[in-house]
Amino acid sequence: MATDHNGVTVWFTGLSGAGKSTIAERLLAVLQDQGIKSELLDGDIVRTNLSKGLGFSKEDRDTNIRRIGFVSDLLTRNGVVSIVSAISPYREVRDEVREQIGDFIEVHVHASLDELVKRDVKGLYEKALKGEIPNFTGVSDPYEEPLNPEVLVNTEEEEIEESLGKVLAALEERDIIPSGASRELAGVAT
Repeated sequence: MATDHNGVTVWFTGLSGAGKSTIAERLLAVLQDQGIKSELLDGDIVRTNLSKGLGFSKEDRDTNIRRIGFVSDLLTRNGVVSIVSAISPYREVRDEVREQIGDFIEVHVHASLDELVKRDVKGLYEKALKGEIPNFTGVSDPYEEPLNPEVLVNTEEEEIEESLGKVLAALEERDIIPSGASRELAGVAT
């Protein structure tokens, strides 16, 4: 049975392959196991449904983020932990969405470009670095890192449990999960 709690948006931002979706999926599993109403809005899935037909121009990327933000705001207002995993490369539109939602935890998922190239099984970074893929975020298109995220995780240096623990600690501070539960729950999520 779901427990009553305040809604909040946990917005994972970072370059492709940094680990946003992996941590977001683990977070969703932990919260649902605890009976906490939660939903995951993954950028790739949203693009094929809610934002179908949008390209990768700055205007289209901003529209996509605003759409995700609108849905996330609805969920948050209704007591759901809305977990967003989207590159969301532009700081201004992330800040706009933060302002709209209010109850917002920004999680910057960081890894170096060298590490992302190593992790990239599809070879997209390699193609982008050769100029074969235009408008590729972090290579030929900008990624504006958050200036003051509530949570910073470095997936190049941290194990997933450590990164997840940081996010859970932020939820603990907002009274979404019980005090003292973040360490225990991060270990259970493996």
